[in-house]
Amino acid sequence: MAKIEELELEGHRSEIIADVKNLAEKYRAIFDWDVPEIDQNLADRLILGEIRKALDDLEKELLG
Repeated sequence: MAKIEELELEGHRSEIIADVKNLAEKYRAIFDWDVPEIDQNLADRLILGEIRKALDDLEKELLG
């Protein structure tokens, strides 16, 4: 049987995914506005790398 926390996560999984996608899209748009001739592939890699770093930092902060 799933733990209550896992059941709760199931109820919010799609929202979490959408929130992270929206965060990435927010910064993709900002990069595009600031640098019209941007290398989108490079910008995407940089943005995603920074999101991963932020998640790693948050994990350390929350879980010790």
